Amino acid sequence: MTAINGPGHGTAVGGADHGTAINGPGHDTAVSGPGHDTAVSGADHGTAADGPVHGTAADGPVHGTWEPRPAGRWEDGFLSGNGHHGALVFGDPNAERVVVTHHTLVRPSGNGEHRRPPRLAAELPALQDRLMAGDRTAGEGFTDGRPHQWARPFHPAFQVRLARPADDGGDYRRDVDFTTGVVRATRAGWTSRVFVSRADDVIVQHVTAPGLTVGTSLDHRLPGVPAGLAVCHGATGTPEGALLSLRARYPEGDRSFTGVTLVVVTGGTTTLAPSGARVEGARSVLLLTRVRRHTGELDVTAEGRALRDLPLDYDQLLDRHAALHRPAYERATLDLAAGHAERALPGSELLKRPREPALLERLFAAGRYHLLSSAGLFPPRLTGLWTGDWNTAWSGAFTNDANLNLQTASAAAADLPEVTEAHAALIHRQLPDWRDNARAVFGTRGVVAPAHTDGDSGHAYHFSREYPLHLWTAGADWLLKPLVDHDETHGARDPRTAAALAEVALFYEDFLTRTDDKGQFVVVPSYSPENRPADASWVTVNAAMDLSAARHALLTAARYHPEHGDRWRALADRLPPHRINEDGALAEWAWPGLTDSYDHRHLSHLYGVWPLDEITPYDTPDLAAAAHRALELRGAENDSAHGHLHHALIAARLRDGERVAHALGQVLDGDFFHASLMSAHYPHRDVYNADAAHTLPAVLIEMLLQSTPQRLVLLPALPPSLPAGRLTGVRTRFGAEAELTWAPGRATAVLKPSRTVRIEVRTSSGDARSIQLVAGEDHVLRQGAW
Repeated sequence: MTAINGPGHGTAVGGADHGTAINGPGHDTAVSGPGHDTAVSGADHGTAADGPVHGTAADGPVHGTWEPRPAGRWEDGFLSGNGHHGALVFGDPNAERVVVTHHTLVRPSGNGEHRRPPRLAAELPALQDRLMAGDRTAGEGFTDGRPHQWARPFHPAFQVRLARPADDGGDYRRDVDFTTGVVRATRAGWTSRVFVSRADDVIVQHVTAPGLTVGTSLDHRLPGVPAGLAVCHGATGTPEGALLSLRARYPEGDRSFTGVTLVVVTGGTTTLAPSGARVEGARSVLLLTRVRRHTGELDVTAEGRALRDLPLDYDQLLDRHAALHRPAYERATLDLAAGHAERALPGSELLKRPREPALLERLFAAGRYHLLSSAGLFPPRLTGLWTGDWNTAWSGAFTNDANLNLQTASAAAADLPEVTEAHAALIHRQLPDWRDNARAVFGTRGVVAPAHTDGDSGHAYHFSREYPLHLWTAGADWLLKPLVDHDETHGARDPRTAAALAEVALFYEDFLTRTDDKGQFVVVPSYSPENRPADASWVTVNAAMDLSAARHALLTAARYHPEHGDRWRALADRLPPHRINEDGALAEWAWPGLTDSYDHRHLSHLYGVWPLDEITPYDTPDLAAAAHRALELRGAENDSAHGHLHHALIAARLRDGERVAHALGQVLDGDFFHASLMSAHYPHRDVYNADAAHTLPAVLIEMLLQSTPQRLVLLPALPPSLPAGRLTGVRTRFGAEAELTWAPGRATAVLKPSRTVRIEVRTSSGDARSIQLVAGEDHVLRQGAW
């Protein structure tokens, strides 16, 4: 992907400003250089304040969180990660535990024959005939008879235990620094630090204390560990201290995982135990840990040599890591002018004050940190990169029909290309399996994405009568949309994305063969995740999401491949329009006679509003009004965090700030966040899940600033509870970095374009005007009353 691993900033800061007056006079005072401002809707009432980007509670948002008490539950443990390895730190001060995770750790199933897509293509025409003839239950038996199969479950590896003699206590504090990823705990002269290195792909632990005595061991005994797991421990002496290993073979198949920890002791003595080492009288202990999933045997000696080849100095290791992590984390910030006292609170206390701007500041920072830390080899799983239990809900997999894209929704706008690259890597690694899905289920060329994946396999094998996910055809477009957003943001088309889009178009060429009495294509079978009509089964005709996805996929592929553009645009033109039902709402199924079911956590039918730009208040006001009515009628069903925040994202696109605030309030009032600021799937911290934590930054950005390749929307859905603030480092899809500052009665936006482009600027008052941006020249927009 072009420029995907770097910030890609090619703009000049402090150059000349150019613009055109919009609906009113403005001052000619430039924020970052001489030139002209653009005034929007009224006179300016002052220059933008230079709010802090970094800081402590006294001078800006706090880029970290802390607690005065140990984490007794692993869910409350602070997190560090590099997108490959994860570390979850919790436990008593005298018995600290670091749970080691890795994106590749999924438990084998032992039934590989059911891990391929069902071969149903020969039976598809008959199913299509029955559905179009009005048989509303025809799809219930459209399987090959296999049992329901979950994706292979993600699981933790083991915990590194540090045991110290009991002491007299003293002040305790634990914290995590989002700018470095360092998790720290201190008490009575003892300090423990943990981070996961992006530079060296290793978990680093460093413990210091006068006359330090500590025992360390690798312990596989975590909740849910399978009884048949075959575990071997090893401990050998080394010049540095000791080399510890833990090898675990799964009960199923021939796969194992092996963890290796190098113990580096400064001062004191080291003695070995069967599964660990004991250090006495030391000044410090440094532990370096890696875990590998493998077949056969892993050479522990070679792994130990690789660890010894690293700098055996904590500060050097941290400097190498921070040089990569810090710039990525610091690219974008949000300051909501919160109070100093609230910013100083520990996270658990701040969570008790859901109306405080300081809470949104910290959750924005934490969500950004956790998203970055969980993305690397893969994008974030349902649990990010972390779990302390082998029994992960929904297998801790990647749920593609909603959760994955919600979690990564801020990647392009919040300037986290590392997240987009991880997302792209998952897709491109699995494209051969997507081709198998298209051939086996639909008998077509091209690709069909699965609704669930464990990261290894992209085959569509997770389905059942109630969840006919093997018939969901919108997935490829949905999953490729973030890659298209990245290309638009950076102004270059990745050839891998272009190739994948062409394969999606080929699928639709072969799949769209049935027509209605108007000659329009019919998407049949069709599925709207994960809902069903009130009067029909789950497999239907012309689900709104499927129509939007097919149209968007064909038109996007046509832009990337002009040599095929006419053909693919012609196909898109023959797709039917959306239907507005008797309630005045955009119907979830455009096929006549199918009745909407409103109480559901998913909002698949509003895909055209978010993340697509198919339905907007500016270009399609009638459809936007119908979409808004559909949003009003939508229930929350089981109070899933992803449902509330998906609702908020759509409401922001429809300029409904009150509805955004309500959806946010459902999450903030619902006790969805652990003390770690990682989230849960349900209220009252039920089921560890990253959806709320990772999605919330995208909601905050969307309510403040939105962009398309031709449009900028400023403060579209600002809640009254956030009267002032500053958002920096946001990237737009027309190639400019944006900084937005607002306060009662005034607002200022600074655009730093990397390419020359003409865009339309929209404001919260509905005003619009076209402006010209010139590459390398800052453009200042001021408004007196947004």
